[in-house]
Amino acid sequence: MRISFSRTIAAAVIGFGLLGGVSIPANAFNNQSKAAVNLNDNGLALRGYDPVAYFTVAKPTPGTAEFKATHDGATYQFANAANRDAFLKEPAKYAPQFGGFCAFAAALNKKFDADPNVWKIVDGKLYMNFNADVATKWNADVPGFIQKANVNWTAIKDKAPADIK
Repeated sequence: MRISFSRTIAAAVIGFGLLGGVSIPANAFNNQSKAAVNLNDNGLALRGYDPVAYFTVAKPTPGTAEFKATHDGATYQFANAANRDAFLKEPAKYAPQFGGFCAFAAALNKKFDADPNVWKIVDGKLYMNFNADVATKWNADVPGFIQKANVNWTAIKDKAPADIK
């Protein structure tokens, strides 16, 4: 069902040009989940990547099960204890915006998966995007898209992607 639904969403998005004709593979997240945080099948946010590392080493860094923490119903993994402890001290500082869903999609009033390797820190906040092509479109007007996404997010954050029209 998830793959079939993902293909339907992908066809609709491409058909309407919402993501500029980029191809969309099956989503790694559950299209029926009403979670405000993008989780993989194992319940991990950011697919297990360390959210603090984006700020400290400026690159996507896989976390490990040895260093993990829970925030807003999601499990985050970290590369080391120091990163885990920094996150626990200030989770809002390090957690990705829009629950780790694609920032460009949120600007378009949608919830799509995001690739932890496609990211940007803007004004001290972490934003993720679906893929590099989408990030290129998002980068054309980052402040404008952030503003739109902030408005849209309040209405869609607790909805399942499948329920967003």
